[in-house]
Formats: sequence, structure tokens, C-alpha cells
Amino acid sequence: MTTAVPPGTLGAALDDDPQRGPETTGDVRWSGGRVLVLNATYEPINVCTVRRATVLLLKEKAEVLEHARTEVRWASGSLPRPVVIRLVTYVKVPRDSHKRKITRRAVFARDDWQCQYCGARTTLTVDHVIPKSKGGGSGWDNIVASCAPCNRRKGDRLPHQIDMHPRQRPRTPSPQLFIQLASPTIPATWRQYLAKH
Repeated sequence: MTTAVPPGTLGAALDDDPQRGPETTGDVRWSGGRVLVLNATYEPINVCTVRRATVLLLKEKAEVLEHARTEVRWASGSLPRPVVIRLVTYVKVPRDSHKRKITRRAVFARDDWQCQYCGARTTLTVDHVIPKSKGGGSGWDNIVASCAPCNRRKGDRLPHQIDMHPRQRPRTPSPQLFIQLASPTIPATWRQYLAKH
């Protein structure tokens, strides 16, 4: 069975009641209290809170693939704290949803935190490869990380006018990039699931 989720509502589909529910115990600092959510096909699709993951498990909408040594406890029970869960029913994730999430941080991460003109890793800004004044858009295919000196040098000119071309062609990043940005550190238990996609 396939459940379609409208764009921008994946979080709501995975949400729980904020007024009640299980609480976590133990040390969860190593992963920031985040849980990797896989689709029924084992494709990584989201990162959620331990509480949200626990609610999905209790409603039998997900199963635990990896858990921590600590527990999640509530008035009438407990279970091992989930680290990786898999949805039981396939959720159709709109492929264009990631195109709307253009942030400076996401552009820098996609471009490996380096200027796409000279390779510098300091004073990063974003640059429109084709300037907006020359008809360039603000999509993933026209924005790159640029150090401030290169951005000033290029100015409002086209790449061929100043012989400044990005080292890599700008592209829409994979959904995995957003999962990595959602969690300050990637726990070792997540890596095997992220490496497959």
C-alpha cells in the first residue's frame, strides 16, 4: 500500500501529539536525540525526534532496525530507545520537495564547504553563476559557494566574460544531504543505511 504525502507535510505525517507521550531517559547526547527514518524500501527520508519515532512504533506504523542501550519510558511501559526506524507502509516522497530547501548552509554542504572558483574554505558566500541581472535564476543549478574575494571579482559578469567557471556543475543535492544537515553528527549506526543511497 502506498501513502501519498503532499509536499511539505512529511513532518506532519510523522508527527505526534505534543501534549502527551513518552519521554526519553538516559544519555542521548551522542546523536542529539534524533532518529533516522527509512521508508518501507529502506530509503532514508527523514530525521525525527525520539518521541515522534516512539509514537510511530507504538501505533505500529514503523519498526525498529537499530536501538540504543537506553530506554524510552512512560507511565505504562518502556522500550529501547530507537536510533533507526523503518516505516511499515511506503510513503511517496515528492522528489521536488528538496528543490525548495535552498539555504546557504545547504549550498555550502553540497559544494563541500569550498569556493567553487578557487577552492578556498573561508569567508564563504553564495554566488549566482549567471547573475540575476543577466537572467539567471535562483535554483540549485545556478547557485554555488563562493569566497567573498571571488564573488567580488566576478561581480555582475557572466562566467565567460571573466573566465571564472565553477569547478563542478551546480546540481540539486541528494536527499541524504538534508539528513546530514538535520543531525549535527551522523551516528555510526546510521552510516550503513545512508551509504546505500
